[in-house]
Amino acid sequence: MNEQLVDKLNHVLRQLKHTFIGKDDVIDLMGICLAGRENLFLLGPPGTAKSAVVKALASHIDGRTFEYLLTRFTEPNEIFGPFDIRKLREGELITNTEGMLPEAAFIFLDELLNANSAILNSLLMVLNERVFRRGRETRQLPALMVVGASNHLPEDEALQALYDRFLIRVKCDYVDPQQLSAVLQAGWQLEQTNDSVTASITHDDISQLQQQISLVNLDAVRPDYLTLIQQLRNAGLQVSDRRAVKLQRLIAASALVSKRTTAQRSDMWVLRYIWDTEEQQPIIAAIVDEMINSEPAGEQEHPRARHSGLPDADEIYRELQQMTIQWNDSALSPADKAAIKDRLRYLNGRCEWITNPTRREYVMQPITSLWQQIMQQS
Repeated sequence: MNEQLVDKLNHVLRQLKHTFIGKDDVIDLMGICLAGRENLFLLGPPGTAKSAVVKALASHIDGRTFEYLLTRFTEPNEIFGPFDIRKLREGELITNTEGMLPEAAFIFLDELLNANSAILNSLLMVLNERVFRRGRETRQLPALMVVGASNHLPEDEALQALYDRFLIRVKCDYVDPQQLSAVLQAGWQLEQTNDSVTASITHDDISQLQQQISLVNLDAVRPDYLTLIQQLRNAGLQVSDRRAVKLQRLIAASALVSKRTTAQRSDMWVLRYIWDTEEQQPIIAAIVDEMINSEPAGEQEHPRARHSGLPDADEIYRELQQMTIQWNDSALSPADKAAIKDRLRYLNGRCEWITNPTRREYVMQPITSLWQQIMQQS
């Protein structure tokens, strides 16, 4: 293993985390998909820095990038390039791909699910096989990674095949209100910095990393992996054989990024992010966490392995008790009251992710009680 290449990638990821507060999970998953040469789908409402964090990663990669905002009316020429007029006069249908998707090392397709049938089939081949085919024209693509983003999940059955080509799905949401101050400070520093890109990694570096995926030994985790796939299928998640095979690359990528050539059970953390719907997220995370936590922490675990993002009911309950005391303080300022309301809305949303009904009800009672106090004093 070339640890210098791993260090380069991790350096880039650390710099992105410093810039984009509260987006560590998104950034870590982009690093895993980049090393594993798999596609990543970002789901989130406008204004959650989906595009910004992807573009920032692209700016750290020394290679051609392609980004495009898809609409229902996007034509293939806008993505893949127009036909070469000179060749067309000679009777050949050859695409002029200069500056377009087929020549890019890093591809970002914003509002991906607006894709229409005219470009759907071509995109499917790009995503699955890294091949561009148009008429008799066929060429291998240099794409290291494709990122798609949308503020909604696919509703049209025709888009399910496109969505399925994104092995990893991650929710990019508004940050915790307690982190907002740090977000504002980081954003302002970014505005004042002209040369913010100090870490970089080349196309060749990433290609070498991707080739080293095959060096990772998965034998030790394969029995556990088979068990986990079966558990997820029993829970209702459609994990096809194709997806199960490809996910092994991301387990290996987790080990590689952690500077190991042998996978361990904790590397299966990436399976938390293979959901099809938002409702599946806490269920899948709970199943994966149970598998990971069934053994003690290993050496050089990936930093995301033990951080599922699921809410801790006891921790939320203690915070609510403290917030109730603060709210009843007669010296509380209007600004502090507004902050408590924002935090309470956030915690209310977090409670939806508590999978145990009894513990969820245990936490919702003080939330309801505090809201009643707030409404009575309004």
